[in-house]
Amino acid sequence: MPHLIRQYSLEPGALEIQYMEEYFEEFQRRKTAEEIIERLSGREHLILLALSSLPDDPATMVPVAFKVGHELRCSERDPRLQDLVERLGGCVNFSGRRVFYSWIGGTRAEFRGRGHYRALTEQQEEWAQRHGFNELVVKTKNKFYAMRSTLDHLRFDIIKFEYNPLDSGESKLYLSKKLVPSIMEEHKTLRRVEIAA
Repeated sequence: MPHLIRQYSLEPGALEIQYMEEYFEEFQRRKTAEEIIERLSGREHLILLALSSLPDDPATMVPVAFKVGHELRCSERDPRLQDLVERLGGCVNFSGRRVFYSWIGGTRAEFRGRGHYRALTEQQEEWAQRHGFNELVVKTKNKFYAMRSTLDHLRFDIIKFEYNPLDSGESKLYLSKKLVPSIMEEHKTLRRVEIAA
């Protein structure tokens, strides 16, 4: 059975993500809809949610995973994005190329291990490649082993590691994948994508 993925426009998507983040106790700080809108406004972006049926009510579909990404430019105005571009210096070539940054995402604990995050990542890769992006970049923490495993299976390369001497789990990993035409041949999930009204 294919994974059901819903693609959202900015404001409805931001509200859905704010709602979804309430399910993630491991997130130290949850994003608000206002933060998401501020970050994504004026740039190409993609908001995806995976839906699945409830175990005790198969007819009811609920959002169980999400993934949000956006264009990352060499000259950013937002100080957080400026810092990210600086950290990626020497690892990512922005000159004459388009870079897509996979910003935030996750899967609710009770729905993990069912391929939702992989399906969202594959859909994000395909969308970014179709929209003319050359590379997809993601940042994660060392402690997110399941996410790292999925990215490994999807052939993301580690391009930078920032060690945290106080807590190695908090160390940051930066990963990248070149978006080449043959990328679709490596994808394994069946997906049905709906555009949200």
